[in-house]
Amino acid sequence: MAATPGLDATCAIARSLALLGDRWTMLIVRECFWGRSRFSDIRARLGLAPDLLSSRLARLVDAGVLTRRPYRENGGRGREEYQLTEAGEELKTIIFALGEWGDRHLPVEESRTPVCTDPSTGGRVRLAFVAADGTRFAPADVHIRSGDPVDATVPGDAA
Repeated sequence: MAATPGLDATCAIARSLALLGDRWTMLIVRECFWGRSRFSDIRARLGLAPDLLSSRLARLVDAGVLTRRPYRENGGRGREEYQLTEAGEELKTIIFALGEWGDRHLPVEESRTPVCTDPSTGGRVRLAFVAADGTRFAPADVHIRSGDPVDATVPGDAA
């Protein structure tokens, strides 16, 4: 069977977008970065219908982005909260790259985009393309090439 253009399962970008490609999913992950882990807190913040939130959370759990952890408030029934896994934590670069791009290209006067900082100095940090030797590149100076399944490693990749 021929691959559908743009939906080729051999492409990591297409596979990632199949899971993460709608705004609600990415906003749920953003809320988890901001420390919101409970269904009710995420729902209140996003105003998302419960069935939609439930389905998005279930997909993120099934994909290993979030994990469920039981909790019980005093006198309440048992519930579950959602914690980012290592895979979920790795989405930080994507979420905050979108924020940086939005601030530059879709600015609003009173932007509330989070700022990434160095935990030891408090100074602002930015995402960057960095070679194995530490050389930094502007996005326009980075060449993107098609992946080749035979060529699993790229010269200069750190092992």
